[in-house]
Amino acid sequence: MNDLVRRRMTDPVARACLLLAALLVVSGLVHLGVFFLDDRPWHGPVSWRKPFTFGLSFGVTLATVVWVTSYLRMPERTRRVLLVVFAVDCLVEVGGITLQAWRDVPSHLNTSTPTNTAVAMTLAVGGGVLVVVLGWFAVVALRGHVDGPPSMVLAQRAGWLLLLAGLASGAAMIARGSIARAQGDTAATMYRVTGFLKDFHGATLHGVLVLPALAWLLGRTRLDEPTRARVVAVAAVVYVAVAVGVLIVDVA
Repeated sequence: MNDLVRRRMTDPVARACLLLAALLVVSGLVHLGVFFLDDRPWHGPVSWRKPFTFGLSFGVTLATVVWVTSYLRMPERTRRVLLVVFAVDCLVEVGGITLQAWRDVPSHLNTSTPTNTAVAMTLAVGGGVLVVVLGWFAVVALRGHVDGPPSMVLAQRAGWLLLLAGLASGAAMIARGSIARAQGDTAATMYRVTGFLKDFHGATLHGVLVLPALAWLLGRTRLDEPTRARVVAVAAVVYVAVAVGVLIVDVA
């Protein structure tokens, strides 16, 4: 771990974000336990699956973003502000989804009451904030402003591209669900069509963890840097191929 990464990972903002990430993961695991104690089905718009998967995913993603952005060459103040905004947004997203699960109502696209509308709109705005913050970090990484060897630069670029694909698929699902709602489709139909890319969405979001983690692990081996870079390149191609396969299955 270089000096920049070590310093950034131990500053107060990073520590607070990592603590929140751990709490979100714990919340997700708690709701997995609730699922086993309750009689709700695993699938559907009203399920304990959502607070479990969103808590786990947002917690892992928050911790990942704290770590991978510690390699980015960007103003420290800007990075800290973006991390704080992202952390608060993660809390709001998981909180809204969890609240609606306990209220036994759908969280997204639910405008049946003023309260449900407020939650759904908050989640939608939060999704927009996610795109802006993560897109900002992605631009820095894609421009090659990464403090690390070529293998890490490549891993960051590929990982952030995959994450952007995941964000795009999330936006596409919300858009399709909104169209179905505007057309007057039943709630069951609306929520069914909304999740048409959920597997691709999940697969691509965590490439920004997997590929940089591989580059980091390779840096602990005796392989020379050109070999490490080739291994990361092959891994990135395989990851993209798997993601494309998942996409084809989702849309089939």
